[in-house]
Amino acid sequence: MSQEWTPPPDAGAPASVPNYLIPAILSAVCCFPLGIISIIFAAQVNGKVASGDMPGALDASKKAKLFSYIFLGLGILLWGGYLIFAFVIGGLSIFANS
Repeated sequence: MSQEWTPPPDAGAPASVPNYLIPAILSAVCCFPLGIISIIFAAQVNGKVASGDMPGALDASKKAKLFSYIFLGLGILLWGGYLIFAFVIGGLSIFANS
């Protein structure tokens, strides 16, 4: 009449660690040379989870998220500034030729 005892799952280890690969790719498109850093960290996450290095996987995941959002925001700011500058200069050149 004995029941098999199974230990509870480890509450400290998450079931899956997000790798943030899609935001990393978007950041590489928006801010090309710097966005590759976030892709490198995002690519390390799955390998570290597979090898059992959960603290390393969580660290790489946090860095991938941080760098991808920083570089995505930087790329949007730079491209937005460029477009605003181009429209202002383009608009001023129309008035100068009149």
